[in-house]
Amino acid sequence: MPDPSLRLAVLASGRGSNLQAIIDAIEAGTLSARIAVVISNKAEAQALERARTHGAPAVFLDPKATAPGREAYDAAILEHLRKHDVGLVALAGYMKIVTRVLLDAYPNRVMNIHPSLLPSFPGLAAQQQALDWGAKVSGCTVHFVEEGVDTGPIIRQATVPVLEGETAASLEARILAEEHRIYPEAIQLFAEGRLTVEGRRVRIT
Repeated sequence: MPDPSLRLAVLASGRGSNLQAIIDAIEAGTLSARIAVVISNKAEAQALERARTHGAPAVFLDPKATAPGREAYDAAILEHLRKHDVGLVALAGYMKIVTRVLLDAYPNRVMNIHPSLLPSFPGLAAQQQALDWGAKVSGCTVHFVEEGVDTGPIIRQATVPVLEGETAASLEARILAEEHRIYPEAIQLFAEGRLTVEGRRVRIT
């Protein structure tokens, strides 16, 4: 049975459109979770305002206010996650590398969404990478996070054809629509206890 008590943290650095898709799915009753806290490393991130609008705690955690190093920043994040009794962490346009501090505390409980069909085109500007390589099909991937950049076990993917005359902006927009669909789906699978990681594979029962 779905677990409506899944407490979800979302880490975001920007506009938070995937956060909004998650919120919309919760409010529509298709995602059995609740937003426990939204954390951003950017004070001006629109994601924080989206969280406040929907009654979720919104935290700007200033990287300059923590001790130097990514590990210290993740330790500060971890304090907030524990305070809010978080069960799953979702990265949504979060522009920082996550360290072992967070990953060891939440093994196979940190998800990310990436705008390519991983393992192709990891890292930044994935849409432009697809165009530069002449890819005929692109898409998006939800995966569990590990220390490598966009290397974690794949949970869900969606394909998007690359059209003739495509630009990075037009491809990004069409991929984003699929991101908004599959990210809540992947979180719902987690909420239902249907995901098992076996090596590099994620089994869906």
